[in-house]
Amino acid sequence: MAKVYISGIVDAPVDKVWAYARDFNGHGEWHPLIAESHVEDGLPSDRVGCVRNFKLTNGGHLRERLLSFSDLERRFTYNIIVSPMPIENYVATFGVKPITEGDKTFVEWMAEFDVSAADEADIKEKVGQGTFAEGIKALEKAVKARD
Repeated sequence: MAKVYISGIVDAPVDKVWAYARDFNGHGEWHPLIAESHVEDGLPSDRVGCVRNFKLTNGGHLRERLLSFSDLERRFTYNIIVSPMPIENYVATFGVKPITEGDKTFVEWMAEFDVSAADEADIKEKVGQGTFAEGIKALEKAVKARD
């Protein structure tokens, strides 16, 4: 089982960051890897069980299912149903917490998945730095642009 954990600080209050990030289908508006995205069957993007179907800027296609969602804890968990990556059993969690000093937000994004030993280092880099770290930076930029 491979594990990836990335965290970052967003220079904005947690309520503003969560208001933007809580939309399970909203990543199409702020994540640089997402070309287009929609939730299947017209379901709300915060309903457990909804599936987001999206295309990447490199042409890849993914489908992900929302497994849990909590406004109280400001976090959600999802799994990948379809991926262009050679992975299985992928489950990820995204969450935010307040940092009281300076009114900033701690963001964490983590995943566990099965991958072959030959592909593990490459996939961990793509998921960790290419997807999660770049996503946190883009989220901060989007939140600040909204002000």
